[in-house]
Amino acid sequence: MTIERRDTKDELGRAISERLIAEIVAAQQARGVAHIVLTGGSMGGLSLQALPQASGIDWTALHLWWGDERFLPAGDPERNDTEADQAALSALPLPAANVHRVAGPDLVADAEASAAAYSSAIRGDKAGDGVFDVVMLGVGPDGHVASLFPHHPAQRIEDAIAVAVHDSPKPPPTRVSLTYECLCRSRQVWLMVAGAEKADAVASALAPDADRWDVPASGVRGREQTIWWLDSTAAAHL
Repeated sequence: MTIERRDTKDELGRAISERLIAEIVAAQQARGVAHIVLTGGSMGGLSLQALPQASGIDWTALHLWWGDERFLPAGDPERNDTEADQAALSALPLPAANVHRVAGPDLVADAEASAAAYSSAIRGDKAGDGVFDVVMLGVGPDGHVASLFPHHPAQRIEDAIAVAVHDSPKPPPTRVSLTYECLCRSRQVWLMVAGAEKADAVASALAPDADRWDVPASGVRGREQTIWWLDSTAAAHL
């Protein structure tokens, strides 16, 4: 595990975005394809900012996924994929089939059906060894990642790829999230955090005795590398 610090949120976003391009190119050179898991929130948008100007990426061999999604209709401004579209994806020459979106209530009956469909997509479309190249995650002030919240029963789901999340403590109440088991099937996990309001969560997650039931961010690790990307205010309590 390593910690990458930058003074400001904007500097942090630029560094993440530039590193993301390098990792996509490296994955394509090594395995012919790159599978990246995106996140929502402001850091999710900043992490994509350099992609429209990127060179060296084979867009036909880049697949994008999401660690979680709000169970809302396609195009809803509260959806993570809508935010990503506005931040960068709409400007990229990506085949639509390579952008793996989580189905909302306009397409499936409920969040359980959405989670099942997303699990099937991951099983069916992931190439090679079924491991993501990079999973990017934001961290909430309560220490949550994706839609795995402290003391929420969705955390306890094992032997599953995606799970329906009901009664989320953060609106909207219904979501779909990848599980710990799936999130940790990644060569690299990046936890991207900016803001003083998240400094306690960062310190708690990095404490030696951290328990993921209390601080979900402490429970996600990459197989090869785990990077905490922090601005100066998020790192203030380390």
